[in-house]
Amino acid sequence: MSIRHSASPSDPEAQLLDHLRRLQGGGRKLVAVAGPPASGKSTFAALLCDTLTREGMQAQTVPMDGFHLDNRLLDARGLRARKGAPETFDMQGFVALVQRLKQGGDVVYPVFDRKGDLAVAGAGIVTSGCEFAIVEGNYLLFDEPHWAALAPLWDFSIWIETPLPVIQERCIARWRKYGYTPETARSRAEGNDLVNARRIIGAQLRADMTLAHDFAFGRSA
Repeated sequence: MSIRHSASPSDPEAQLLDHLRRLQGGGRKLVAVAGPPASGKSTFAALLCDTLTREGMQAQTVPMDGFHLDNRLLDARGLRARKGAPETFDMQGFVALVQRLKQGGDVVYPVFDRKGDLAVAGAGIVTSGCEFAIVEGNYLLFDEPHWAALAPLWDFSIWIETPLPVIQERCIARWRKYGYTPETARSRAEGNDLVNARRIIGAQLRADMTLAHDFAFGRSA
């Protein structure tokens, strides 16, 4: 586990909460939770949101998955098998969303229906009273053209460190959960998820805090 802005490195949860408390005031703050596929970003973001709410702060989670391109566009571009790669997202739309979040006010955003394998427009909203928007996704700290423009927008960023064997195991389990055979699940994980994971890790921008994938944030509360 690697931690920056270190005041109490033996207690990263307390350190993180203390830092976010000190960010309060002066408008909405954006917290990025980034990492490779199946690193536990959604779970961590939800735990962080619940913890901030218990602490009396107004927080909401915002996943970037709603900006997946529709399968019809991916088919037309020959990218269906690479769904989840950087070029299979509406990157400009997502950057615009983050910029709007930064400005405050009510912000509506799309949500990804994983079972239906499609994005649902206008399915989520960050309300005007939200102090902390916790944005989670693979490419929030990604040092490639256009995506790198996101980094200056974060008031605090967290990277979920995850070994490739763990990513592989979790991705296979995820595909099995959606009804794929063991062979197909492994093929999808190795042929796409792990390819994306290596690309994300290889182009990772510096985060304010790095936590291990099995860090039990908020579970002792």
